Formats: sequence, C-alpha cells, structure tokens
Amino acid sequence: MPGTSTFPVEVTNVSRHGLWLLVGDEELFLPFEHFPWFRDASIEKISVVERHTADHLYWPLLDIDLSVESIRTPNTFPLVARSQQ
Repeated sequence: MPGTSTFPVEVTNVSRHGLWLLVGDEELFLPFEHFPWFRDASIEKISVVERHTADHLYWPLLDIDLSVESIRTPNTFPLVARSQQ
C-alpha cells in the first residue's frame, strides 16, 4: 500500500482564464490558452491531482500528465495537443 505523498499539490482557484496550483510552496498558473485540456473539465475532475515526483503531476480523472517545468515555462514546451471537441 502506498504511503502519503511528500510532494503536496492543491488546486487553489479556477477561473474562466485558467487554474492555479499550489505546488509545494510555489503557486503556478495554468492558462487554458496553453493547457486547453482543462477548459471544459469539471471542478471535481480538475481538483483531483497527484504529485508523484517533484516534477510530475497527474490528474487521474482526466488522464493528464504534466511536468511542473512545462507549467513554469510553457513556451519551452511548444507541442500542444488539441483538446477533443
């Protein structure tokens, strides 16, 4: 049985522009422009996020994996998958 994660993460706010995460002691903003997979997701699905390692976030209800570094500097990760419409 897995133990408690030592890598805390929490969704602190969602707006029509994006969402805010508290990753450890760092607050990060994910604009829907750069992270379109979250735009039409419910708050319930967005709120369930896991931090498996210091740089790996996973939303199991949405099947989305992101690197924390890709959130900090989205322009250095230019490949963006299209959201399913």
